[in-house]
Amino acid sequence: MRQLSQIYLLLLLVTPLNGCTTIGYYGQAIGGHVSLMMKARPINQVTTAPETDPELRRRLELAAQAREFAAKELALPVDDAFSKYVALGRPWVVVNLVAVPEFSLTPHQWCYPFVGCQSYRGYFQLADARQEQTAFRERHYDTFIGAVTAYSTLGWFDDPLHTGFTSLADDRMVALMFHELAHRVLYINGDTAFNESFATAVELEGLRLWLQQQGAPEGFERALARLQHRQQTLALVDATSEQLQQLYASQNQMDKSMLRAHKAQLLDELARNYANLAGQYEEPGPFGPPPVQLNNAQLALFRQYNQHVPAFRQMLKELNYRFHDFYRAAEELSRQPADSRSAQLKLLSERFVENL
Repeated sequence: MRQLSQIYLLLLLVTPLNGCTTIGYYGQAIGGHVSLMMKARPINQVTTAPETDPELRRRLELAAQAREFAAKELALPVDDAFSKYVALGRPWVVVNLVAVPEFSLTPHQWCYPFVGCQSYRGYFQLADARQEQTAFRERHYDTFIGAVTAYSTLGWFDDPLHTGFTSLADDRMVALMFHELAHRVLYINGDTAFNESFATAVELEGLRLWLQQQGAPEGFERALARLQHRQQTLALVDATSEQLQQLYASQNQMDKSMLRAHKAQLLDELARNYANLAGQYEEPGPFGPPPVQLNNAQLALFRQYNQHVPAFRQMLKELNYRFHDFYRAAEELSRQPADSRSAQLKLLSERFVENL
């Protein structure tokens, strides 16, 4: 699956929590983030150090330019974000666990102080995520663990750059910076699809303007090709999800072994259709190179990260790419009830037409 980001608000002023599992989770979360922050060095120190690898120096200098562009041209609240760098020794910063009941497409929700409920849980150590995954599997949940390239603390902390960014191609590193900075603008408790689609729209349109300034518009065509791959895959996932929803609605009238057989058939068919589609791509598709094995958790996660991107891009287009106005309009939309919000996003999506 494409590189993931997540919201990861870690406050040391958390109210007292009950239960060893909860305390253990917050312990690793706070400890992991504090460790990350303590290892961070100012970027100007890294770039001027004689021992710094020349390619890393170039990447960090490019990131500094993108950071300034984000503040001036995209009206993003940069503050001191991405002003420091951490060498992780790996291309991901945390891993996400998603868990969905065996006969459902509604993810399990984890609820946190301040940020509300989310349909994933992040871990700094893979072993911790796998331990939690085992507990869900024993309850017959479908699960998925995905590497997370970056996360946002919504402006509560000055998030650093790290190896997760600098291991990407230039255009993807810049796009991911714009994505994470967009999370500092707007966040809705419990609506992952809204939050991630909004940030992805800022990422894409910001990247388009950045590449135009850099005199490399062909880079945006590559980004659009990746987006098209995600949208084509999303169409397949949506069609299969509709069939699965109908199947799961009959679970009280059908033997579980028969339910599992029908479910496996639908997921296998989706995997074959994805393989046929991904075979046409120059880069690996959103689920990676075929063959792939899919389950409820992967489908639920993929739908949430891609659902409303055309809607937000259309909103920005109708506002003539005035980012300040776009942020205000998106914030007004966020205050509406969920049903009204979804209806307006659907109408915006229907009006969207890609202009290369």
